[in-house]
Amino acid sequence: MRKLLSCLTVIAALAAAPAVAADDYPNRPVRLIVPFPPGGSNDVVGRLVAQQLSVKLGQQVFVDNRGGAGGTIGTEACAASAPDGYTLCIISIAHAVNTALHKLNYDPIKSFTPISILATGPNVLVVHPSLPVNSVKELVALAKQKPGELNYASAGVGSFQNLGGELFKLMAGVNIVHVPYKGGGPAMQDVVSGHVKIMFSSLIQTTQLIKGGQLKALGTGGAKRSPVLPDVPTIGEGVPGYVADNWWGIVTPAGLPKPIADKVYAAAQASLQAPELKAAFDREGAVAVSMTSAEFADYIKKEIDKWGRVIKEGGIKAN
Repeated sequence: MRKLLSCLTVIAALAAAPAVAADDYPNRPVRLIVPFPPGGSNDVVGRLVAQQLSVKLGQQVFVDNRGGAGGTIGTEACAASAPDGYTLCIISIAHAVNTALHKLNYDPIKSFTPISILATGPNVLVVHPSLPVNSVKELVALAKQKPGELNYASAGVGSFQNLGGELFKLMAGVNIVHVPYKGGGPAMQDVVSGHVKIMFSSLIQTTQLIKGGQLKALGTGGAKRSPVLPDVPTIGEGVPGYVADNWWGIVTPAGLPKPIADKVYAAAQASLQAPELKAAFDREGAVAVSMTSAEFADYIKKEIDKWGRVIKEGGIKAN
């Protein structure tokens, strides 16, 4: 009888542990992995959201930049972490394309618990002021005059910038050379300095540089003009049918107890309603998006299928 009571006590304690952990969560700082170097759109979104999550969760949420290999190094670090709610990760369109480009040490679906999509935003075609073009059509004309002589920078093979550039090449019928970097920040630095003349960046990374005159915006990649840059045409106005949007969201390692997942989701949704975050997204050209965690999981699967087809048809291969 004593042994039976002892076993029942242990079982009861184990059953209660997740609830106690959820009630107590979080009782220490939370890490938010950004799988790209500082300066890119993932980093910008991560830091904006981390500030709000810190307030909503009542504990510091600190950004841990783990760049490299198109975002796979940091994402793998997330997948390998304990599913206790103390490791979160920013994912973006890069997460959807990496499965078609790299041999991964994690499963893009099964290795994670999707929490919440955060925002979407179109790309923007920018050039260094020294490049003698002022519109998408002028860039297309120059590229056709000088095939293989113009370069565009990206955060790496398979990144949002790379996909936007390759889609442009296919639809405009031009030959511009891809120059991959280890993140959007380093890529942007070289475009601003003029070492590379073109970039299909994100508005959230580029808006202030455009407004400051360090870069020229030729077009935005949404189906409609961006309210952030209302005087800038869409790329589709020069290359009919062109549309390219990025997105960002939060995942955790697979196996996160639902009570903790629900707490993180609630904090993320509350963060998206914060006036400060909305204003920051508006300034940077991002639009906050609300989905349930289940809807976000379906969205990720659809994005993996969509961009997998683009990579295959475009012949994009990892280095």
